Amino acid sequence: MDTNNMHPVMKWVEYRLPVFSFLDHSLGTQYPTPKNLNYWWNFGSLLGLVLVIMIASGISLAMHYTAHIDFAFNSVERIMRDVNYGWLIRYIHMNGGSMFFIAVYIHIFRGLYFGSYQAPREILWMIGIFILLAMMATAFMGYVLPWGQMSFWGATVITNLFSAIPVVGDSIVTLLWGGFSVDNPTLNRFFALHYLFPFVIVGLVVLHIWALHIHGSNNPTGIDVKNKEQDTVGFHPYFSVKDLFGMGVFLMFFMFFVFFAPNFFGEVDNYIPADPMVTPTHIVPEWYFLPYYAILRAFTGDFLVYQVVSLGGLLMDAKLAGVLAMFASILLLLFMPWLDGAKVRSCRFRPIMAMAFWVFFLDCLVLGYIGGKPAEGIYVTIGQFTTFYYFFHLLVLVPLISRLERPKPLPESINASVLKAAE
Repeated sequence: MDTNNMHPVMKWVEYRLPVFSFLDHSLGTQYPTPKNLNYWWNFGSLLGLVLVIMIASGISLAMHYTAHIDFAFNSVERIMRDVNYGWLIRYIHMNGGSMFFIAVYIHIFRGLYFGSYQAPREILWMIGIFILLAMMATAFMGYVLPWGQMSFWGATVITNLFSAIPVVGDSIVTLLWGGFSVDNPTLNRFFALHYLFPFVIVGLVVLHIWALHIHGSNNPTGIDVKNKEQDTVGFHPYFSVKDLFGMGVFLMFFMFFVFFAPNFFGEVDNYIPADPMVTPTHIVPEWYFLPYYAILRAFTGDFLVYQVVSLGGLLMDAKLAGVLAMFASILLLLFMPWLDGAKVRSCRFRPIMAMAFWVFFLDCLVLGYIGGKPAEGIYVTIGQFTTFYYFFHLLVLVPLISRLERPKPLPESINASVLKAAE
């Protein structure tokens, strides 16, 4: 970075703390980026933007929120009605959680399609999955804070799942509750952890970006940079401008829900104060947890997969099997670099894997739909079939296809693929 053309104040700071050269090296003209990146690569920066918005709005809300079961619901109503622009801050924070998960799910599916988890980016991928887990924990605890009917009963149902763990399950539930039921200590703990976890996510994001900058971004062709001068361009201004355009489009999508459909992702029952004596007709988590909720509920006593895995119920009951399957559905993603043994990363050159990917994507959508429906009738059967296929894809199809499929020929270089696309 040329310091001769710097403003004297910037030059003074740069000499003592080279922050400007660091930014230029990490996000500027000196950071080499594959020249064929498309808009699917925008979602990393979008996630960073939403994280900043969530932390800023969350701190503002915490200044007016009261973490006590007698006052929590009314303090949220006061934020909405009496605090200057409190309604706007709350709707931004409330819908920001959904925007966060929309962007992260697209980011993950993009990584699955283009093989961004393969060597040498295994640790980058694994840190990303840990970020997802931290997001889920943060979102769950945040959902409890309004202390409405769905908040209370959602907390009761989800925390009770840990009681299925042998020996230590009841102790874990008591630790989470801070007592023997979901009560004031539970709300206090969840509020404290909900405030803490976003900063844990920030730490994981820093590690994620650090790991990304070691080997650089993957690209749609999935091939490595061979000639730095021909295959890459500086991140700024080419991709910084592209990211800014993507942010503009994303913020319009985000603000549509904030101003015109603020309760689109919410539950009506959560506008009723929590009442331990009245159980809602249908308890459901937030939409971004619905696929995992469907997997949890799929494990019933007559589910063939459960009967096989548990040896007819000898090893575990259906509740424990469902809890293990729910966590396994996420943790299995950590092993994608080893489940997928293909030497070609991108599904653009793996037609069979591409078809399997889209079936898997559709399966996840169906799981989300089933998770929001009552656990009865045909919904149970569909949930069990889609749960079976979810694990069948990850544990059987991915390893099998990756080792048997013959991929299409790869382009000679990233630059060659760009020139060919321009013809």
